[in-house]
Amino acid sequence: MIEVTTAALAGHPFLHGTSEEHRAKLAEAATVVAIPAGRRIFEDGGNASRFWLIRSGRVALDLLIPGQGLAVVETLGMGDVLGWSWLFSPYRWVFGATALTAVEAFEFDGPAVRAQLEADPALGYELTRRFVAVAANRLQATRFRLLGLYTPADAGSWHNAAPA
Repeated sequence: MIEVTTAALAGHPFLHGTSEEHRAKLAEAATVVAIPAGRRIFEDGGNASRFWLIRSGRVALDLLIPGQGLAVVETLGMGDVLGWSWLFSPYRWVFGATALTAVEAFEFDGPAVRAQLEADPALGYELTRRFVAVAANRLQATRFRLLGLYTPADAGSWHNAAPA
């Protein structure tokens, strides 16, 4: 097993600007993992107990659309965060995820990180703020993709506008 260092975590965009002390606490709950191409990482509705900071590779986030099957709602890559449902009760995934290519990532134990967030309110605020931004961006991106799928082309250009 490869030890995760604070310096390695500092190099990931999601943790850019966090303190050495906070990265040291997070490193205690982290491992480096390799996920092979084609592996299903998690299922919508499944138990969310982990999250990943992607170092290389690509992951498809998907959603089951009744009668149509899985629809990719976003593709994540180097520098992205995979998984935020581990932070919010009831700790169930709201999307599914599959590795499109081989992926290397920092994998974090969600319950261990939640315990650290409760023990250190400053770390809790900082990480929660960052994950809420990820969740908001992801939901906004999904909204725009769905509007593009389900809005008639002649309905005007309002659905293609950038968010305010």
